[in-house]
Amino acid sequence: MSLKNHVILITGAAGGLGSTAALTLAKLGAQIILLDKNLPKLEIIYDKILTEGGVEPIMYPFDLAGATENDYEELAQRINEKYGALHGLLHSAVEFSSFTPLIQHSTKAWGHTLNVNLNAPFLLTRVLLPVMQKATRASIVFTSDSSACHGTAYGGAYGVSKIAMEGLAHILADEFESSGKIFVNVLIPNPIDSPLRKRSHPAEDKTKLPTMDSLAPLYEYLFSDRLTVTGKDIDAEILNLEL
Repeated sequence: MSLKNHVILITGAAGGLGSTAALTLAKLGAQIILLDKNLPKLEIIYDKILTEGGVEPIMYPFDLAGATENDYEELAQRINEKYGALHGLLHSAVEFSSFTPLIQHSTKAWGHTLNVNLNAPFLLTRVLLPVMQKATRASIVFTSDSSACHGTAYGGAYGVSKIAMEGLAHILADEFESSGKIFVNVLIPNPIDSPLRKRSHPAEDKTKLPTMDSLAPLYEYLFSDRLTVTGKDIDAEILNLEL
């Protein structure tokens, strides 16, 4: 499968799942826009993509929490001017500090978490939608969490943000379903050996978990012309078996 001439933006591209997706899609020929606030880690995934024969990506240092609305608009304008259309948007950036009882949750941590996990995906999607509508077809993928999206104890702002983010994705999918050209879905990776999982479950035996590379076929499918569903919560384990 080739994604040649596809332009795909990935937030959290320097993180575990974001970098996995970036490498997978770049090796299929996609032009990847690597968006993250961590420049040294961006440079690492940039070099890895080139080493493994992927299309040279674009690095775009960007702080989702600290960016203004004008910063988001400028990003969209640059993409529009350089490429004319955007074919994919993967929301992979995430903010998680710890599982915390609500009674102990600080206001600052609450606001920061919701800003990165919910407000930023909304703002970024909103400003990029006009550019995505210029593509023949486009895919938007929000990354959720099976352990947080059902409102379990101590999920705190992280859990609330994932619940709300899924709602945002479903509303957006419903609004664009009739267009037949913008597909919006939620990817639920399930427990996987990722940097986030190491922070959230430090005592867990990670050797029993799937590696991040196991998600590669899913990212390929979600941004390919084979994708025909929209408005779905896609369980990574189930879809992997189907693929």
